[in-house]
Amino acid sequence: MKELLEYLLKGVLGEEKFEIIEEQDGSRVSYTIKSAPENMGLIIGKGGRMIKSLRNVLKVRATLEKTAVTLNVE
Repeated sequence: MKELLEYLLKGVLGEEKFEIIEEQDGSRVSYTIKSAPENMGLIIGKGGRMIKSLRNVLKVRATLEKTAVTLNVE
């Protein structure tokens, strides 16, 4: 699932200047995206649409894998 998130972020940002931290707690996986402040606007999107879309895509993948996922931005 981390590879999917990396692929989506590379498409959004057009570069690989971000870090994804993965934390696993049983059947729950938590991802935290760390990036430069100038890229945060691209990741969050207008009105939060981009981050909501990323969360929805990950939620679909997590449902198929029977896990729970959370996505945070730092």
